Amino acid sequence: TPGAAVRSIRPYGSSQQYLYAMKEDLAEWLKELYELDIEVGTFLEVLETGAVLCSHANHITRVAEDFSHTCPSAAQHLRLPTAGVTCNPAAQPGTFQARDNVSNFIQWCRKEMDINDVLMFETEDLVLRKNEKNFVLCLLELARRAARFGMCAPTLVQMEEEIEEELRQEMDLPPADSPLPRPPRKPRDLHNLDQMVQHLVSRCTCPVQFPMIKVSEGKYRVGDSDTLIFVRILREHVMVRVGGGWDTLQHYLDKHDPCRCTSLSHKQLSRTKPPQQPVQHEVRLCAAPTTPGRTHPTLLVSRSQSPLPPVTW
Repeated sequence: TPGAAVRSIRPYGSSQQYLYAMKEDLAEWLKELYELDIEVGTFLEVLETGAVLCSHANHITRVAEDFSHTCPSAAQHLRLPTAGVTCNPAAQPGTFQARDNVSNFIQWCRKEMDINDVLMFETEDLVLRKNEKNFVLCLLELARRAARFGMCAPTLVQMEEEIEEELRQEMDLPPADSPLPRPPRKPRDLHNLDQMVQHLVSRCTCPVQFPMIKVSEGKYRVGDSDTLIFVRILREHVMVRVGGGWDTLQHYLDKHDPCRCTSLSHKQLSRTKPPQQPVQHEVRLCAAPTTPGRTHPTLLVSRSQSPLPPVTW
């Protein structure tokens, strides 16, 4: 019987679950930083005027200035923001003032934080909800860069730092230079991690399941190759470190488990395939024709959706 940890996994569609998990983490982080009334359900509504974003940018700029005074030698090797953002704090959602605020924040991210265009978003992505994913990825990348000079980081970024430290230890590399003491990290719950991982893997009903073997706490070997992945628990989500970002384990398995890939593509194909009209048959009892040797009535089967002629029995 699955335990409480397994039962607490959120039942969202896997293709949207990783985005939900990132929004949830960022919302909690901003709430703690600025005492905002924000949660995952109101994440975009609170930020859509751009006022909080501009205030966030100005706060990062002040933290960077303090860092440059405290650690001048380390500051020379980092890209630090030197200018803040002009903002209209009274802007209302959907107005030109709100668009100006968001646009100013975007320009600040590009110019002052040197965020690559592939991780940027456009004004309409937030104001008109055209691309929520790009907006979330930009905020997460901004948090990564600001953490280098002392900003408190979201849980996902803290987990990234832990994984990097673990990799450096495995490769016998010296620890990364950190001129400032790191803010205390929240303890990681790895106690129920393997149980939650095995529960998600067991959803495959094939005779030979897609292998996912535990190597150490939070590290698994997947598939028939030697690929190693790092897995962590983020609240009710089981997250996988993928490249420079994150994915949910459910979505990761949907993309890499051959059984799930085939099943998923079949489901998507069945949704897009137009329904076919069923072939209708009409059965009629006709009078017996004047044919020598035939004395019984005739059954006439007519296929109304078929080009074939009627069949007489």
